[in-house]
This record gives sequence, C-alpha cells and structure tokens, in this order.
Amino acid sequence: MTSYDTPAAHADATPAPSVAEVLGSVHTTNFPDLLRQLGGCLVVSTYQAGKLVILRPDGASINTHFRNFVRPMGMAADNQRLALGTALEIAEFRNMPAVARRLQDPPRHDAVYMARRVHLTGAIDIHEMAWDKHGDLWFVNTLFSCLCTLDTKSSFVPRWRPSCVTHYAPEDRCHLNGLAMRDGRPRYLTALGETNEPQGWRVNKRDGGVLFDMAGNKVIARGLSMPHSPRWYDERLWVLESGRGKLVTIDPKTGAKTDFASVPGFARGLDFLGPIAFIGLSQLRETNAFTDIEITEDNRDRQSGVWAVHIGTGKTIALLKFTGGVQEIFAVQALPGVLFPEIIHEGELLASAYALPDEALREVAFTPAPAAAQAPAGG
Repeated sequence: MTSYDTPAAHADATPAPSVAEVLGSVHTTNFPDLLRQLGGCLVVSTYQAGKLVILRPDGASINTHFRNFVRPMGMAADNQRLALGTALEIAEFRNMPAVARRLQDPPRHDAVYMARRVHLTGAIDIHEMAWDKHGDLWFVNTLFSCLCTLDTKSSFVPRWRPSCVTHYAPEDRCHLNGLAMRDGRPRYLTALGETNEPQGWRVNKRDGGVLFDMAGNKVIARGLSMPHSPRWYDERLWVLESGRGKLVTIDPKTGAKTDFASVPGFARGLDFLGPIAFIGLSQLRETNAFTDIEITEDNRDRQSGVWAVHIGTGKTIALLKFTGGVQEIFAVQALPGVLFPEIIHEGELLASAYALPDEALREVAFTPAPAAAQAPAGG
C-alpha cells in the first residue's frame, strides 16, 4: 500500500515522476492499527532528503506527511513541544491544538506544532537531543565532540566531553552522536571512536565504537560497530549497532552486550511506544562515508524505513518501507497521545495564531475572525 501527502507535480513536456514514485512508501497492513492501539504516531527526520516525515494512521493507511527543512537531524518531542536540530539552528515548536479547526473542516488534527523560536548554533552537526527533568534542552554537538545546552548569548554551551577528547575544536574527533536520558538527566552517550585526532573515528569504523556513562565519565563498552541511539527503557539500556544492523542491550554495570533483534538496514533512530521499539533504517548511499562495515559488505538488500520490533520477543511485527526519495533516516521520535499532528514553520498561520499566558488570555476580547482567516489552511 502506498500513501503520501505532498503537492502533485505540474505537467511538463516530459512527464515528471509521480509523488508516489518520488516520496513513496509501503507498509504492512497492521501498521495503522498498531499506532492506534499504542495511542501515538511517529516523526522521522531524514537529512539526506531534507524532510521531516510524520507517520500518521489514516484509516487503513499510514499518511506520510512531509515538511521541508535544511538538514534535519536530532529531535526531542512530546505531546506539547518539539525541538529539531538543522544545518545551522535548533527550531522549537509548541502544540497549539486550537489551531486545528483552521486547518480542515471538520477538524481531524489532534495537535498542531507551531514554530515558536529559533536558536542559531552555527554549523556544528547537531545529532541527538533531549530535555531534562527541568525542561533544559541537551544536544550532541558532533563537530566539537561535546554535549551542550543553550543560553541566550552563546551559540552553544559545552557541558561535557569524553575524557579522550582533550579540548574543544571543530574537528569531529570521535563522532559523538547518541544521547540517552535516565531519571531525567543525560546519562549515556555513543561515539564511533575513542579518539583525539581530527576525524580519527574514521580509522576503525567496523568495531571502534564506544558507549560512555557520564556518571564518572567512563567507558561502559568498547568494540561496538558504529553505535547510535542509546536509550534507557523498560529498565534496560538499548543501543543500535548500526554497522551490523542490530538492536542490542548492554549491561550498564559490566558492559556485556546481547544481540536482541536484527533489521535489514543501517539502524539509526530509536524510540518506544509501550512494548514496541520503532527503529529507523537507512540504505546508505554509495558516496556515504559509512563503508567498510559488516552491513555494507555482505550484499544484503538494505532497506530504508521504520521497523516495529516487540521488546518481549525481538520479532518484527510491522514495518513501513520508503520506496523512493528517502534513503537515509537519522531520528525516529514517538509522539504518545497524538495520532494526527501537523507541524507549521512557515506560511500565513504564523501571522495570525497567537499564544498568550493564561492570565493575559483571560483579558483578551475575542471578535469574529475575517472569513479569509477562517478558511482551511491546507495540511
């Protein structure tokens, strides 16, 4: 089954590829009902295609809804807010569900994430990000090999770096990439190498990866194959070994690694809803630097999409595969409690949708909006 939600191409002397061909996808028939049963949807970032993709259950189909960004990568999101790292900035959005009635009549959206602010970081190759229990946003600054937060005057505020990296420099020394929170604090991080040389991680991509524990600034595990997306969930520490196409668990005390599930692609991007792990898969382009690893040497048919794996059995129970346009995925983010959201970062709605504090909102005199402003705004 192919589903899409993008403008149709204009006719030309030479017929352009259809939208389904350019940004097509197929999925198992149970994927929409699975999301409905879990009570959430998924947002996927693909820097290669320059898209943020919302996977929304829509009847018997998955509605793949695309929004354009410049090199979108790391995300943090819940049912009230969303943060996205792009080429030069971190964009932040807030859910304004009251805007839904202006998108469609009758309304079908249950969340509308409106652009709220942008913080310019410069080109620092932002990777994973997450909020802590105080609401502060933490993000991996891969170019400078450190974990950062924001303030109002700096491009970024370095807060931690691996002990193997002696100083801050825009040299991508270890390819720090993944971030896991535990008890509301940043705790576990992955890197592709334990090195202090510019681009030093490229020397041993096959098994030079490491997993760090910020508590004590120590290495938990070495010998990992391009690790990404560490997560603490269900009292277990999960990591994607991208170079082998594996979801693994790692004992945070001993570093012992256990293969849990295999997937047919470069595994990167991981989140959970209930007992299901949603894993992003990438095909990897021929020009990609991630070569000389197991998954690119065994001639397997690598897929691009999202695989749903049961964390009780390790079995794949559903999947969505991109058939064109999207070859590489970076992040997969679940939105619990939201089934059909919209993300708005440009257009007329930003000029006429206002968010006010509750105390100010009580003193607003509401008047009927002009007919043009009440018209459906697309989506």
